[in-house]
Amino acid sequence: MRPYLNRNNKKKIFNDPVYGFISIPDAFIFDLIEHPYMQRLRRIMQLGMSHLVYPGALHTRFHHVLGAMHLMTLAISTIRRKGHEITEDEERAVLIAILLHDIGHGPFSHALEYDIVSGVSHEAISGFFIERLSKEFGNDLDHALQIFENTYPKPFLHQLVSSQLDMDRLDYLNRDSFYTGVSEGIIGSDRLIEMLNVKDGHLVLEEKGIYSIEKFIVARRLMYWQVYLHKTVVAAEFMLIHILRRAKFLAKKGETLFASPALNFFLTHDLTHEDFKNDSSLLDLFADLDDYDILGAIKVWQKHPDKILASLSQKLVNRDLFKIEISKVPFTKERIQKEKEHLMNALDLTKEEVEFFVYTDVLSNKAYNQNKQNINILLKNGSTIDLSDASDNLNISALASPVEKYFLCYPI
Repeated sequence: MRPYLNRNNKKKIFNDPVYGFISIPDAFIFDLIEHPYMQRLRRIMQLGMSHLVYPGALHTRFHHVLGAMHLMTLAISTIRRKGHEITEDEERAVLIAILLHDIGHGPFSHALEYDIVSGVSHEAISGFFIERLSKEFGNDLDHALQIFENTYPKPFLHQLVSSQLDMDRLDYLNRDSFYTGVSEGIIGSDRLIEMLNVKDGHLVLEEKGIYSIEKFIVARRLMYWQVYLHKTVVAAEFMLIHILRRAKFLAKKGETLFASPALNFFLTHDLTHEDFKNDSSLLDLFADLDDYDILGAIKVWQKHPDKILASLSQKLVNRDLFKIEISKVPFTKERIQKEKEHLMNALDLTKEEVEFFVYTDVLSNKAYNQNKQNINILLKNGSTIDLSDASDNLNISALASPVEKYFLCYPI
């Protein structure tokens, strides 16, 4: 039992720039928010490298989970008012599940998941964190873990946490739009939540909310191209990926690198889901990783003797980002080889080394997936229908098809 569990005066409020004042629902949830695992989220930016394009995008995952929890309280209130039972224990459990849904994210998650912690997903690590907290706080978290893993007998509770119309997405679209200034991401979350209902144990949206959900899907597509997959953000993220990849290559060769103990461990080990499951100390090491470890190391690596690590680090720190070209068709092998040969001659690089400077991959944007926890519309006659069939907006069917773009990234 943690020593601060008996602390008084836990009825706190947060002044959130997106929603105004957010109240902490109960004392137990306040204790969870106070836990070091949760406080770590203050040191992890929500949008990774996006601040290099949108200077205001410096909000954290801590901001986001509090906002998602706030929206969950509104959703629970709406569903109860429409006659569906949600007990106090279930309310607490689903609030805990949404509060902890991002707890397994590492610093610059997508970059880290390429090489540094590639053998286990952040969703799995979130589950491990919730299991650890359950041992520490008692069985109050057991139902939260069941909801998180979708094993609780009321599926709509999981769908409020993780689906194509969950409180996670409602918050991050609103919040990311607010902090980036990209107004296309603004959605009517209050209207969407007011239209929520439950049918046969599953989350549905009432028919009169159809236009709000159409706007939500379109907003999601636009935010992906304008923020999450913005070409300059992609260039910065792939530079970061290759900085970490080079650092891991050097560390595993036995070279000395400046790094925090936690970062040094992950640079020198390849870990799997089973490793995390069987060795509890790995979770503690992961909990010590945040943005500061990565950024502090990269600042020092600017002066590392390895010319590749030093060059990439210098460019990222000083926002001297690589050029990136976007195409609707894959770049030819000849074009990619041309860029590589130019750099090999200009920078005196080997075939192996040039791979750290020339990147090509595919960007995929699918705003609505008809085959994965689809959004069902509750019609006035009581039947349900998939959003893409119910909508009179032809764009919804089009948005259900992934759009792929290809990129080629290299130094200017």
